[in-house]
Amino acid sequence: MKTYLSALRTAIVGSALALLAACGSQEVIGEVPVVEIVEGYGPLEDGDYILPPIPAEYLQGVNQRTVVDYNGPESAGTLVVDIHAKLLYFVEEGGQARRYPIAVGRQGLSLNRPTVVQLKREWPGWTPTQNMLRTQPEVYGPFARGVEGGLASPLGARALYLFQNGRDTHFRIHGTNDLSSIGNSGSAGCIRMFNHDIIDLYPRVPNGTRVVIWSYDASVELVGEELAIRGVILQPNIIDPDLIYGTGDEAKTADADT
Repeated sequence: MKTYLSALRTAIVGSALALLAACGSQEVIGEVPVVEIVEGYGPLEDGDYILPPIPAEYLQGVNQRTVVDYNGPESAGTLVVDIHAKLLYFVEEGGQARRYPIAVGRQGLSLNRPTVVQLKREWPGWTPTQNMLRTQPEVYGPFARGVEGGLASPLGARALYLFQNGRDTHFRIHGTNDLSSIGNSGSAGCIRMFNHDIIDLYPRVPNGTRVVIWSYDASVELVGEELAIRGVILQPNIIDPDLIYGTGDEAKTADADT
């Protein structure tokens, strides 16, 4: 993994330096042409890791973070999850909110009661639950021993762990490598965000933050019916375990559909 990370860092930093020396050229960083990089979603260095840019094709319409007017009933400091429109809001003062696009897995769709953020982790590891192993062994069985935190972890760069009455609900708001899932519903998993977005959200959300889930009726009332039904249901990703557990240059980023 360290060999891969070093190579990735060298490639991205090298491309960035080349860009400075060749203004206006068709430079590419992380397979994304520099001229197509969307502001806020470019190469991002985070501790020992460098995230490549997110291709513009995944950032169309409401699929990128922004500040919006907010007329919901929740108070500032609340996280609001619209599992129908696939949007997450961090409510701020002055009638505004930071809005982020999300993906919602089957577990996330069952969220219907308020929770609180009780734990936060940077570059968290992941282990499939017993329910995941029982219901979808073909997807999760190869990863029963868990995945260490890092670029290959299905929980991405950050995770917020949701509790209810002091008990872990096993629901998470977390990063993902599965870019195409954002704006859609997955066959499994909780609430996913672009890694760039969960990194932006993470420092704004202290432990104890209240998390509210909108009903379908609330979503329609506040964002409209067309937006409230956006997205499609995706089939599970079947990931080759060697992509996760490989060593050196064989290790690559991947997502196990959490």
